[in-house]
Amino acid sequence: MAVLKKLQDFSKAMIGPVLYLPVVGLLIALFSMATNKLWVAESSTLYLIGKYASSMLWAIMNNLGFFFCLGLASGLARTRKAEASFVAAMSYFMYLAGNNSWLTLTQRLAEGATNAELYGSGQIFIFGFKVVDIGVFLGIILGALVAFIHNRFVNTEFRGAFSIYGNSKLVLIIMIPVVAVLAVATVYIWPVVAHGISALTTFMKTFGSLGVFLYGFLNRFLIPTGLHHLIWSPFVFTSIGGQLLVDGQTVIGAKPIFLAEIANNAGGALSDSARFLTYGMVKIFGTAGMALAFYKTARPELKPRLKAALIPLIVTSFLVGITEPFEFLFIFTAPLLWLIYSLLDGFFQMLAWMLNVRVCATNGIIDFIVYNIPAGAGRTQWPLFVLLGLIETLTMYVVGKFVITRFNMATPGRNADDTPEEEKTHPQPLANNQLGENVIKGLGGRENIISVDNCFTRLRVDVHSPELVQEALLKQTGGTGVLIKGNHIQVIYGLSVNKVRNNVNTALGINE
Repeated sequence: MAVLKKLQDFSKAMIGPVLYLPVVGLLIALFSMATNKLWVAESSTLYLIGKYASSMLWAIMNNLGFFFCLGLASGLARTRKAEASFVAAMSYFMYLAGNNSWLTLTQRLAEGATNAELYGSGQIFIFGFKVVDIGVFLGIILGALVAFIHNRFVNTEFRGAFSIYGNSKLVLIIMIPVVAVLAVATVYIWPVVAHGISALTTFMKTFGSLGVFLYGFLNRFLIPTGLHHLIWSPFVFTSIGGQLLVDGQTVIGAKPIFLAEIANNAGGALSDSARFLTYGMVKIFGTAGMALAFYKTARPELKPRLKAALIPLIVTSFLVGITEPFEFLFIFTAPLLWLIYSLLDGFFQMLAWMLNVRVCATNGIIDFIVYNIPAGAGRTQWPLFVLLGLIETLTMYVVGKFVITRFNMATPGRNADDTPEEEKTHPQPLANNQLGENVIKGLGGRENIISVDNCFTRLRVDVHSPELVQEALLKQTGGTGVLIKGNHIQVIYGLSVNKVRNNVNTALGINE
C-alpha cells in the first residue's frame, strides 16, 4: 500500500506540468498550418506570424526537462511549494554547469557546435551548456530529489547568526553536494541507462502489434488506480517513446516528434513513434458505443433520465477527451465490462498500428482535427483512423449490450432505484461557497485534510483519517466516483475539477 501511495503521489505530480502541454501542442499544430508552404506563401505576413509564434512555443516543448523539474518539485512538496520550485530551478542550472565542467575537465566533451552536429553523441546543448543528454529524465530526477530533501528539511530552523541558513536555504545547501555528485555520476552511469532505454524502445518495436495492444490496454485499464499517467507519459514525452533529429534539433518523445514533423512540412512517412498517440480513439468513438449499450439495456421508465445524464458526458468525451466521469459509472459496478472495454480499446489501437495509421489522437475531436489536418491524409491516414473509430463505436455497442444482458450487469439504468448521477447529485445548483464547504465536509472536515491538489479530472486529497470521508456527500457535490487508497482520496469531477478545487481552497483559506 505504501508503494502504491508513492506511485500515486508521483503520478499526481507528473501530471502537473503535463496539464499545460495540450495547450502548447494544440497551438503549435495550429501555427504549423500557417507555415505550411503548400497553403501559405513564405513571403506572406501569415507565414511570418506563424514562424514567430511557433518559435515561442517550441521554447517550452524543447525544454520539457526544466519544466518537469519545477513541476515535480512543487507537486511533491508538502508545504512551501514555491520555494521548492525555486530551489529546483537553481539545482537544474547547477547541474548543467557541473556536468559541463566535469566533461571539460575529463576531456569527454563531444565534437560539435550545434545539436545537429551532436546528434548520436550522447550529448546536447541545454541553455548553452553542452551536457550529457538525459532528456526529460534530468528534470524528473532533480525534481524528485529536491522534493525529497525539501520535505525533510524545509522546516529546520537555526538560532542566532545561523538562522538565515534554515528552511529552504538549508535545502539549497544540501542540494549543492547532491547535485555535484549527480552531475559527475551521470557522465559514467547514464550511458548504461541510455543503452537500457534504447533496448526497451527496441523491445517495444520488436513486440510490434502486441506491444501497442498492451500499451493501449494498460493505459485504459489502470484508470481506477490513477496510475495510467505512468503508462502514457514516458512514451509521449521521454526518449522511451523515440528520439529524432528534426530541423537540426533533437526531438524527444512521441508527441514532440509528431509536432516537429508536421511543422517541418518535409513530407514523407511520419515516425513510427506515433503508435503511442492513438489512445484517444476510445474517447472520440468508443465511449459513445458503450453509452448506447447502457441506454438500450436500461429499464424503459429510466431511459429518459439516463439519456439526459449520458449525453453531456459523451459530448465532453467526444469534444475534449475527458472520459472518467462516464467511465466511473460502471468501473466498480461492472468490473468485467470494464475489463472488456479496456481490451477492446487496446485491440483497436493495435489495428490502427497494423494498418499504418500515424495520427496524433490523444484527446478529443477538436485536438484530432487540429493535429492531423495540417499533416495531411497521405502522411497520417487519418480517414482510416476515423473508419476504425466508427467500427469501434459499433463494436463497443454490440459487445457491451451482449455482455450487460448476458451477465445481468448493474450498469446505469438497470436497477429500479437507479437514478442517474446528474439528477441524484444535483437536485439544485450549489453556490460556490456552499460547494467548497460541502466538499470539505465530505472529506471529513477541515482538520482531516492534509493537502488538496488536482489533475485533469480528479480532486486529489490527502487526509488524516480516511474513515471520516463521506462518499455519498462527495457525490452530491458532483463527483461521479470516489477512490480511497489509504490516506489518499480521489474524487472524479471531470471538467469542473478546477472550479471545485478553487472553491475548496477558498473555503480552507488557501492562497496559491
